[in-house]
Amino acid sequence: MSLQDDLTAVRRNLNELVRSVERLEQDIARQSPATPRAPRQEGMVQVPDTPYDSSLWKDADDEGLGARDRRAP
Repeated sequence: MSLQDDLTAVRRNLNELVRSVERLEQDIARQSPATPRAPRQEGMVQVPDTPYDSSLWKDADDEGLGARDRRAP
């Protein structure tokens, strides 16, 4: 494949992408404004420094090591 063929293929794909984005924008514009959207939360989420409740991990296995009462191979 020549460089000219590659450039033609890139242009064709770019034009197709532009058309797809335009169709997507039109679809979004036609969406019903009555559909409620969840409010977007901005900013950072505070994570407490206190340790987690150990009962959350009561029946959990250590990933890759198996259960606590058995030996790893």
